[in-house]
Amino acid sequence: MLRRTGIMLLLATLAACSGPREQSSRTGIALTGAGATFPNPIYSKWFADYARQSGVKINYQSIGSGGGIRQLSEGTVDFGASDAPMTDAELKAAKGPVMHFPTVIGAVAVTYNVPGLRAPLHLSGSVLAGIFLGQIRKWNDSRIAAINSGVALPATDILVAHRSDGSGTTYIFSDFLSTVSHDWAQGPGTGKELSWPVGIGAKGNEGVAGLVKQTPGAVGYVELAYARQNNLPTAAVQNASGAYVAPSVESATAAAAGVAARLPANTDYRVSIVNAPGASAYPIASFTWLLVYRAQADTSKAAELKAFLRWYLTSGEQSAATLDYAPLPPSMIQRLTVRVDSVGAGA
Repeated sequence: MLRRTGIMLLLATLAACSGPREQSSRTGIALTGAGATFPNPIYSKWFADYARQSGVKINYQSIGSGGGIRQLSEGTVDFGASDAPMTDAELKAAKGPVMHFPTVIGAVAVTYNVPGLRAPLHLSGSVLAGIFLGQIRKWNDSRIAAINSGVALPATDILVAHRSDGSGTTYIFSDFLSTVSHDWAQGPGTGKELSWPVGIGAKGNEGVAGLVKQTPGAVGYVELAYARQNNLPTAAVQNASGAYVAPSVESATAAAAGVAARLPANTDYRVSIVNAPGASAYPIASFTWLLVYRAQADTSKAAELKAFLRWYLTSGEQSAATLDYAPLPPSMIQRLTVRVDSVGAGA
């Protein structure tokens, strides 16, 4: 009898120590989110890891940044996700104050399918703008050849692949082109959805990567992880210092270097880091954000959402580089962790 009693006490103690996991599993609370495809590979890992550790499921729809902002604004999800910060007009149209939480730093890679090419391509901002404006139509164009000395370029037609949906990846790419090209800034400009001069549209990073992979002569822009997963080559892009830099975790980190230190105390984190200074900085890099209402109508969901925000800022950041994303600077993580306390219950 004493032994049985001791075993029962031990089991009760172990159950008590399981704490949040058991409690979350019993409540059956699940969070829903929607938005950017750019960070979907790391978000998928985070949500799976978090579910195993906490018992809380997070259902995420990778539908593009525009869709994420729309669903958050309509109140059909618990959080949105976007690679483009919400505009003042979008913030005004939302159901309440929205907080931007940067999650990781990602690089938008220029990927291509050029038959017979034996060396990685170098592309400048002006050449990229010329390609996506339809002004440069052949891979052996003299403007491409001039910055790829010694590379045998075929006389293949260039097929531009771009996003067909509202996309933060498009926002980042077009933000870069607007920064470095007057023609682009005065033409398509910067946005999540553009009136494209040329090309074929595809849905999501997945769609653009698939189109480039299947189409000889194609060029497109995708989040780096999608290029890596599809074994697609990526171009070295000329940065603000004149250096040609390939997309990587290290070069994306270099693009964000010093940003956290310059941010004011009351920042809302809607900042761009495209064409950042520094010889090692990759010029088409950006934060990507979770979008959260400051006031939360559901107390239980608010608590679970805050718990996840704290988790990604600690445990989640440690796995970012495994999927080709750069983690946030430590100083930014400290400030964002404190900022989580501002997410609260209330109508």
